[in-house]
Amino acid sequence: MSNELHMWCDIAQICLNGHIINCSSEGHPEYNQKFCDKCGAATITKCPHCEADISGCINPRGVGLLFPITQPPRFCPNCGSAYPWTESRLKAAHELANEITGISEEERKLLTQSLDELVKDTPDTQAAAVRFKKIISKAGKEAANAFQQILIEIASEAAKKAIWGQ
Repeated sequence: MSNELHMWCDIAQICLNGHIINCSSEGHPEYNQKFCDKCGAATITKCPHCEADISGCINPRGVGLLFPITQPPRFCPNCGSAYPWTESRLKAAHELANEITGISEEERKLLTQSLDELVKDTPDTQAAAVRFKKIISKAGKEAANAFQQILIEIASEAAKKAIWGQ
């Protein structure tokens, strides 16, 4: 008999705005909800692009413990598409970029391009974070705070550290 601990990953239920409803939707279906109690959005358990399950709690078999997810994933590991909450926050950030004053059209274009890179963990993330920080400093504290509120849930850890020191 093996002493190995076997793990399995349950399916998460997350609302379209990224609120985690149940990270163990199959193991504990009694906590499932059709709609989010925080924002009223519909909930999903599968990627809307490819129908792959959304990974949830890690469950060591036979232990009775759950290791919950604390942040919703940004991208589907099966097809690479952004989940709806990532898409909607990026859209909001792009709209905010179009509203801010004090930057040139060239800077606005660079800012918009940088936003798309801030949610990824790639070699371009650091350069995007530096560009973002430089351009946003011209837009003022109010714009910087608004971007932080929009991006904090979906920015990569590297981007968060580079921009906000988190």
